Amino acid sequence: MSLGIKEHPDAEVQKNRVLTLDDWQDKWVTRHIAFHQEQGHQLLKKHFDTFLKGQSGLRVFFPLCGKAIEMKWFADRGHTVVGVEISEIGIREFFAEQNLSYTEEPLTEIAGAKVFKIKRNNLSLPSLWSRANIGKFDRIWDRGALVAVNPGDRDRYADIILSLLRKGYHYLLVVLSYDPTKHTGPPFYVPDAELKKLFGTKCNMQCLEEVDALEERHKTWGVDYFFEKLYLLTEK
Repeated sequence: MSLGIKEHPDAEVQKNRVLTLDDWQDKWVTRHIAFHQEQGHQLLKKHFDTFLKGQSGLRVFFPLCGKAIEMKWFADRGHTVVGVEISEIGIREFFAEQNLSYTEEPLTEIAGAKVFKIKRNNLSLPSLWSRANIGKFDRIWDRGALVAVNPGDRDRYADIILSLLRKGYHYLLVVLSYDPTKHTGPPFYVPDAELKKLFGTKCNMQCLEEVDALEERHKTWGVDYFFEKLYLLTEK
């Protein structure tokens, strides 16, 4: 379904906005985590079968996963899930809220990083990562990662994501559309033109759905419209 959302002419207004890792850690400490969706993401639920294409035993990646309950959806279906999150608070809350026992061990390649795994070993959450230590993936679900990455880091982020994809991949991506002159982000406004620049040369891009996602909390930012756009990116 298309809502005919127009690109905002001031798409560059957020380009110098920078949040540090400490800023993100503080959001968990101070409980500014309205980005977390306790019931999971409805667009993923709706397009789940399109995303999986009936395949089993997939490796599924959740970049900047927080405590997304959707990780358990995939793990319960037998897929191998890796989620990366810098906040150990978010990781520990995920396991506690999903009533999952887990092990915790240092990630030797990165000083200070840890990896948390459930006992049945098909779901792991490193607190930091490198391309070398997490391998490649059949599926990526990106609901809050690209829109959280500092705009100046998007090229590097896209390069990393593309390097993690296996042949025949499906990369399901949510981007947001609102007036960026009224909210500094995050989450950041990502226009279609930028998506094409980041991924268009390597991926086929299909907009599966656009939905009006305006909530009261968005109005407190000063915005009067807020849309989610769901894209499916596949191999060219």
